[in-house]
This record gives sequence, C-alpha cells and structure tokens, in this order.
Amino acid sequence: MKVTGIGGVIFRAKDPKELANWYKKNLGIDRNKWEQQAGPTAFAPMSADSDYFNKSQGFMLNFRVEDLDGFFKELKAKDVKIVKPIEKYDGMGSFASIEDPEGNLVELWEPQE
Repeated sequence: MKVTGIGGVIFRAKDPKELANWYKKNLGIDRNKWEQQAGPTAFAPMSADSDYFNKSQGFMLNFRVEDLDGFFKELKAKDVKIVKPIEKYDGMGSFASIEDPEGNLVELWEPQE
C-alpha cells in the first residue's frame, strides 16, 4: 500500500478567510473546489538550516503551473509580491517565487516537458 496523491494543503493563517480569498483571486485556488491535473509532485524534506526558503516557515508551498511567463506577468499586474524572478533549470523546468499576504513563500513551477 502507498499514498496515491496529495489530498489537501492545510495550514494555519492569521486571517484564514482573507488568505483563502487571496489564493483564489491570484492563483485560482478555490479552497473547496481545487481540481488538480496529474503531473510530477516533489516531496523533499530539507535540512533544518537550509536557506532555500524562509527559516521562519516550517514548509513551503510549490504549485505547478502552465505558461509560467504569462502567469508571472498576471501576478505582477495584480501587485503580488515577487520574491524571486523566473529561473530556468535544465532537466527540471522553470521556477519563480512569490509571497502571500501573511509572508509565506510560494514557489511556482513549470516542469520541463
């Protein structure tokens, strides 16, 4: 037996309703109707002293997207806080990072085909 997929992303928020609205407006994630497409999913425990994301965060959200360039332009137009611009890595794809209103780092990933 094994796990077959991620059933949800559940975390604490100072203002859950407002944060849920932000994710719906900016990333298209509806807290009650989030349909996912099949695709690669990373599961990557990291060293406690890693500087890959904020040390104050116990986790980092990473979402797969299509057309990261276009999506990133939309986020900039919505004044979403950009933390790291798009970077491309051979064999992996393209990555960029934004920050939600509560300071959580969110990584966006367009996997390489």
